[in-house]
Amino acid sequence: MTVPEHSTPPPLPQLIVSDLDGTLLRHDHTVSPRTSAALAAAHAAGIEVVFATGRPARWMGVVSDHLHGQGLAVCGNGAAVVDLRNGGQLIEVRPLPRENALAVVHALRAAAPGVAFAVERTVGIHQEPGYPPLTMDPAIEVAPVEKLLAEGAAYRGAPVLKLLAHHDTLDPDVFLALAREHTDQWASTTRSSPDALLEISAPGVSKASTLALRCQRAGIDRDRVVAFGDMPNDLEMLSWAGTGYAMANAHPAVLAATERHTASNEDDGVALVIERLLARQG
Repeated sequence: MTVPEHSTPPPLPQLIVSDLDGTLLRHDHTVSPRTSAALAAAHAAGIEVVFATGRPARWMGVVSDHLHGQGLAVCGNGAAVVDLRNGGQLIEVRPLPRENALAVVHALRAAAPGVAFAVERTVGIHQEPGYPPLTMDPAIEVAPVEKLLAEGAAYRGAPVLKLLAHHDTLDPDVFLALAREHTDQWASTTRSSPDALLEISAPGVSKASTLALRCQRAGIDRDRVVAFGDMPNDLEMLSWAGTGYAMANAHPAVLAATERHTASNEDDGVALVIERLLARQG
């Protein structure tokens, strides 16, 4: 079909939201010059740019040089909203209740013997002795998870953002399905790692639900949201957004969830779409 020359191009999105690892970031955890330039161009065109990630706020330095006057980030798969312009200042927290976390621990231990846990709080991470050694930052405390979640802990005033569960031998997708079968009444469970590592948040907490709350308050129409992702923790976000793109390197479930695909994170897939959106307005 030929489009009349006088036709009006569709409106620009009000919001672009991108996952980080495997999506915006290259494999070396950097932002390419092309992607940085595309983010800057989107900001100059009046589009808000938000990062949505499973990372905690303290791991957001990878994008600190690419804020372009903005800097809102949804961290911990929706458990926290932070302002990166102010050193990762917490704006909103949607914590996992202690009793829910303990119920998940007991259920997963019964369903998947050998599971080991870590607890991500707003002040840092705590882990069990059997949990894999952390490379990004050391655990504040190493102890059985019941102690880490105890009411009398010195850091009890710091909310739990998510519970992490690791298994040495289970297939990652099998582990996720098993956890959802046994724990859905207490938590929302997803994954973003290639390993059998689950990320467990409060019921109803996801990137999508937190973004929906922020957009409702800001008067942003979800139909004018463009989202990018690559792993199961992005599925709700890609379905919620008016336009959701799966990266070429995405998990098979993500590729199957949306008909819109872009190039891989190594090939500037996010930048490619942003450039095309802006070019339509030229």
